[in-house]
Amino acid sequence: MSRINTNIPALVATGRLRQNQLDMTTRLERLATGLRINRGQDDPAGLIVSETLRKEYRSIEQAISNSARAINFISTAEGALNEASRLLLDLRTLIQSTANVGALSQDEMQANQQEIDAILSSIDRISNTTQFAGEKLLNGDLGYSVSAVDTNSLAAVQLFAVRLAENTARNVVVQVTNSAETAQLSFVGTTTSAVSIELRGNLGSEILSFASGASLSEIQTAVNNLAAVTGVSAILSGGGIRLNSTEYGSDVMVSVKPLDGNFIEANAGTTIEDHGVDAGVLVNGQTAQVKGLRVDARSNSMDARFYLTEAFGQSATSTTFSVTGGGSIYQIGPEVSINGQVHVGVPSISTGNLGNAVTGYLNSIRSGNTNEVAAGNFIAAENIVSAAIEQMATLRGRLGSVQKNQLETNINSQQIALENVRASESVIRDADIAVEVSALTRAQILVQSTQATLQIANSLPQSVLALLTG
Repeated sequence: MSRINTNIPALVATGRLRQNQLDMTTRLERLATGLRINRGQDDPAGLIVSETLRKEYRSIEQAISNSARAINFISTAEGALNEASRLLLDLRTLIQSTANVGALSQDEMQANQQEIDAILSSIDRISNTTQFAGEKLLNGDLGYSVSAVDTNSLAAVQLFAVRLAENTARNVVVQVTNSAETAQLSFVGTTTSAVSIELRGNLGSEILSFASGASLSEIQTAVNNLAAVTGVSAILSGGGIRLNSTEYGSDVMVSVKPLDGNFIEANAGTTIEDHGVDAGVLVNGQTAQVKGLRVDARSNSMDARFYLTEAFGQSATSTTFSVTGGGSIYQIGPEVSINGQVHVGVPSISTGNLGNAVTGYLNSIRSGNTNEVAAGNFIAAENIVSAAIEQMATLRGRLGSVQKNQLETNINSQQIALENVRASESVIRDADIAVEVSALTRAQILVQSTQATLQIANSLPQSVLALLTG
């Protein structure tokens, strides 16, 4: 080569040196950051996929965190509900103790009533003061808001979970398809001889004796006087008498067993028995579980309990009300959508809300109120407390089910998803240190060799001097 203005070998060596230095810089950067992709130019397609995966695993991590916080929220409520449940059990014991009238003085009964009042105040205190992160949990703030409830059709409405889209209301249609029935036995005529019968209902049984020729009104009076014992009442109907259970549904019954003689002409010495019928109910077109007049509607979108009035439960009609908002929402899915949320309603556990419109409310057993225990309302008070205990147990069971079957299982499943997504993202974005160390060593050697080559290339034009001095 005899040209000196353009040193082609030097240009080639310079280009290779620049490339080798860039390669070495890239390897150093990857080893320093631990990432194979540090900027878009490193792998444009890989960066797009990696960022998508990063978005997914960050969302999954937040879903796990949300679930854990929701568990803490529910656990706080559960602790307070557990204490309220214990107080309700103590309350029931006090009612039973006070009902032992023959063995108690008036002062002792009043002392029991004072303790009952103190327990009711404690339940109200728990309802009003239980909170998590400054938010009241059991005072009804987390219950659902409803409108247009026809109290002539629905005696009580309890909503445990309703999936509502943002800023929307939801209509609930309750349709009675089959009427609820009491257990019924009808008799026409009069007793033609002295007779003794065993009358049995769902509450208990009693022996009744009637003289020959006893009138239907006398039989009616005798049966009704024992209605609280047997759960059976009597009415005169069409020249005869009809015995009815005091409740509705397949769990109740009426039985008449003659023990001596024949009870009215239609009962010739044989036992006859009848059971009630549960109402048939559709809630938003889906078949609900019914026990007498109590309706439980459970689906993916709603968990609710309704108490039908007697008139509505015996009519083939429908009623509609709206759920306008409320409840607590837990975002446990990686995407913000109704499918990634758990909706839970936590009603008030105050004494004005425990119980129901059918049996009465817990507040009514306080001193001076309708069902004051010391005033002798023992059966009514116990029925109210039993309903409150069942209501509390149902609420605790539903919250426990949400925690165990939705929140905890969600954490487990999301954790698995997180592991897989992180592994996929790592394959794309993380640097393989062994590969990068090997590549760095190669780049270092090439840089050194190209530097030596460049030095040789730069010395080649000096050979032209030999021609000038020759």
